[in-house]
Amino acid sequence: METAAVREILKKVRQIEVRTRRMADSSLAGSYHSVFKGRGMNFDEVREYVPGDEVRTIDWNVTARTGIAHVKKFAEERELTIMLLIDLSASGSFGSGRQSKREVMAELAAVLAFSAVRNSDKVGLLLFSDFAELYIPPDKGRSHILRVIREILFFQPQGKGTGIGGALDFFSRVAKRKCVTFLISDFCLPGDFDDALQVLRPKLQAAARRHDLIAVSVTDPRELELPDAGWITLEDAESGEQILLNSSDEWTRRAYANLSGDLRERFARALLGMGIDLLQLSTGTPYLAPLMGFFRARSRRLSR
Repeated sequence: METAAVREILKKVRQIEVRTRRMADSSLAGSYHSVFKGRGMNFDEVREYVPGDEVRTIDWNVTARTGIAHVKKFAEERELTIMLLIDLSASGSFGSGRQSKREVMAELAAVLAFSAVRNSDKVGLLLFSDFAELYIPPDKGRSHILRVIREILFFQPQGKGTGIGGALDFFSRVAKRKCVTFLISDFCLPGDFDDALQVLRPKLQAAARRHDLIAVSVTDPRELELPDAGWITLEDAESGEQILLNSSDEWTRRAYANLSGDLRERFARALLGMGIDLLQLSTGTPYLAPLMGFFRARSRRLSR
């Protein structure tokens, strides 16, 4: 017999399925296909050249051997593997509005998963905090996708911190083939920002060389700007460290916003320098339009 808690979980999963599947079937269908399908091209056969063929596809070895111009024919890779690497650190539970960062991450992952299934691709999941907590190997089908969504929403992590480097190390060991990999996190790096980024950099670079790595940053508006609410206590959900601030002081609010914006821009520049695409989302803004814009911009860039 289903308990009330189980019924609530199933209800939440079904709600997300209905909402995100509609997006995947309509708005994102063409965008997903244009960005990812066809990026992997497998050699199919060699055939004789006919007028209109691309000269760059001529197989000069076969042409020299037969005395007749031949071209290489490539076929679109029919099946991709989409990997969702999702941060479950304690900071993801924060949300100043209707949704927490973790809920936005779950919905985004659901949209991507249903888009993949619609295109006959496999989807895998890696949940991490300080360490890799749950790995679900890539597979297809609605029941598999619903399990992925359920775990993202309701898995209870043992750790609190953000261990992106460890998650990438684990992923490199279990990923047997090239994947389109979405690293979804709020990227609240522990300790000193520059030191943490320096440690993380080679791991990100290694993953980007082997896979099509896309970073998705999910933040909350209150992490970027303080409200004018008098004396408030800010607590780091991962370390427990607290700080008391007078948010009514204009200089304090401005300094806080400048620091937050600076860290955000430096992280974006670092990823750009590594050749890693970055999609920035906020709990305060619907994610569908930025996601589609990101896909369109990426498709245009890759087609050049």
